[in-house]
Amino acid sequence: MSGVLELLAEHPVLLLFLVVGLGAAVGHVTVKGVGLGAAAVLFLALVVGGVGKAQGVELTVPPAFGTLGLTLFTFTVGVVSGAEFFASLRKSLRLIASMMGVLCAGALVAVGLGTVLDLSPATVAGTFAGAVTNTPALAAARDAAGDQTAPTVGYAVAYVFGVVGMLVVAMLVLRGRSADTDAPPPLVERAVRVETATGQSLRELTELFGGQISFARLRSGSEDAPPRAAGTEDVLVKDDVVTVVGPEGLVNKITTMLGHTSSHHLARDTRYLAMRRVTVSNPRVAGRTLRELDLQHQYEASVTRLRRGDVDAVAHEDQVLQLGDRIRVIAPRGVMDKVTELFGDSARGFSDINPVALGVGMSLGVLLGLVVLPIPGQHVTIGAAAGTLVVGLVLGRIGRVGPVVTTMPFTAAQTLSELGLLVFLAQAGLVAGGQIAPAFASGEWIRIAALGAAVTTVVALGLWSVMRRLFKVGGTSLSGMLAGTQTQPAVLAFANHRTGFDSRVALGYALVYPAAMITKIVLGGVLGSLA
Repeated sequence: MSGVLELLAEHPVLLLFLVVGLGAAVGHVTVKGVGLGAAAVLFLALVVGGVGKAQGVELTVPPAFGTLGLTLFTFTVGVVSGAEFFASLRKSLRLIASMMGVLCAGALVAVGLGTVLDLSPATVAGTFAGAVTNTPALAAARDAAGDQTAPTVGYAVAYVFGVVGMLVVAMLVLRGRSADTDAPPPLVERAVRVETATGQSLRELTELFGGQISFARLRSGSEDAPPRAAGTEDVLVKDDVVTVVGPEGLVNKITTMLGHTSSHHLARDTRYLAMRRVTVSNPRVAGRTLRELDLQHQYEASVTRLRRGDVDAVAHEDQVLQLGDRIRVIAPRGVMDKVTELFGDSARGFSDINPVALGVGMSLGVLLGLVVLPIPGQHVTIGAAAGTLVVGLVLGRIGRVGPVVTTMPFTAAQTLSELGLLVFLAQAGLVAGGQIAPAFASGEWIRIAALGAAVTTVVALGLWSVMRRLFKVGGTSLSGMLAGTQTQPAVLAFANHRTGFDSRVALGYALVYPAAMITKIVLGGVLGSLA
């Protein structure tokens, strides 16, 4: 055994990928349909690190590997969530403020119960950081307390339940996801016979329904006339037949508003129009809106639906295209090949990691993480993870700067995200595993564990209660918020695994992560300053 451990200690890359591979294999094992997924890598790393320490062998991977993995993970989560994040940010400020309030409640519990348990303020500060699994908060606590040992012991003891406890709550939350009311409704397509001319253009009608519907085909005149692609400037007149795409409830509303469901199926008339699903792989198109491409005037064509990852959505004029998007194009048969060529329609659109945006974005994120927050008496930074997430969100929202595309395909981003996550979990677990044995040598460990469990439970159940009762957040989105509030990639990996990478999980995570990271760093410093 000692020979194997020494071999692994001498070759950290071998150690890293051995833990990743074996941990991922364990994560694929399910009991009654429940498995740990990527989180199993973290727990295996904790065991390996602890065994090595017990045998007198330091089994660690250089911290740079963990930083690289974590920043890859947070940056790619930001890139794929950026557009939706900023669209929902304004209406989510109360939600974010409530999350911060829950974390503050957890800190108050730490101080109060820590006093009852007769733990030193430095130990309490480190225990809080471990209970909310936040290493930057531990660093802030140690600096503020002027003590490197006590906070680290508290952190190591509380960390394991901080992960396990939040995983359990996430699992319970996801059991009710079938009843989510915020699930994106399936799209339907319906031909509508116009009986009441509103005098509004199709653009105005689309805006009236919040951009959640689109118009695909339009037939004017006699019933023998071939349909054409509906244009945003078209104005419907009596007896027109128009194809509407959108959620069933909204399609029902506009059907009643305009007239009635038509028995004519315009999609079956292929004399003039063709429909094709096209992959966006041309960098000159990526990062631009459909309005900028002006397909109607150039090709008499339109885009009615967009599929990003596993989610179908109605396409609208202000939709920013990303490499790897699958779009449904309607165009005259004679120009369909030209439209297809414009978008590229190559499998390369799924796999292009966009190294320019990746390199520049990661660099800016790391630099942002080094910026010192203006907190009197403390030297606090948000760290590379939060920095890269913020930059990723911004780049995902912008889409393009001049000729440079700032996003990357969903599939490529998801691959990089998973790789980065596995590397980070392995490195972080090995480090924490090596700290657990000395921490348990302390006679205080039972009291520390009790305090950590209490803080984790208060944060998890408090967030669950507030988000469900006050904001009616569905279980799928809430699982991402739990992971983001805990700033814990293992919980996010578990939620993604259970939901099949539902986009609401990543959006919930990205929505609260930056504020949670900053809040916990500040609270860690405040608790440490009480020493």
